[in-house]
Amino acid sequence: MKKIAIFASGSGSNAENIINYFKNDTENVVKIVFCNKPDAYVLERAKRLNVPTFVFGREEFSHSDLVLNELKRLDIDLIVLAGFLWKVPDAIIEAYENRVINIHPALLPSYGGKGMYGMKVHEAVIAAGERESGITIHYVNNHYDEGTTIFQAKCEIVPGDTPEMLATKVHALEYEHFPRVIKELLEKGL
Repeated sequence: MKKIAIFASGSGSNAENIINYFKNDTENVVKIVFCNKPDAYVLERAKRLNVPTFVFGREEFSHSDLVLNELKRLDIDLIVLAGFLWKVPDAIIEAYENRVINIHPALLPSYGGKGMYGMKVHEAVIAAGERESGITIHYVNNHYDEGTTIFQAKCEIVPGDTPEMLATKVHALEYEHFPRVIKELLEKGL
């Protein structure tokens, strides 16, 4: 049985989608949801779906082995960042080399980096007059949004699209592809 840990900071719609995707999977399981905000809605979603949660603060994450030790204790195989906004500490990246993945709401390497998340990305894409956007699923390394790309999917931007309309298109791509790509990675053997 391969064990997945999801890291999330916000509402958790991607986390819920991933948990539901794997709920009847006999070979893979979402073991836990880690969250850096005690009031994030993702914690309610996880509770409703009977997935344990682990809440931590910045000091615990960045300057101690608390989170890393919990990952090891649970024998986690793959770490999935689903709307998690903090930079992952080097110790976790080294311990889980090529086993930490993220989804970004644009076609990297464009519109990535520190501070580029959520609506900020969609606003920048629309402001630049791009004709397409999409998602990038990538490995996490020591730099924001610079890890090797695993998968990309595109959507068209038509004249008149607002950042909110683009966000809806991108969310649809996330929900369609993220769980499937996670399963493919697990099946390839990490």
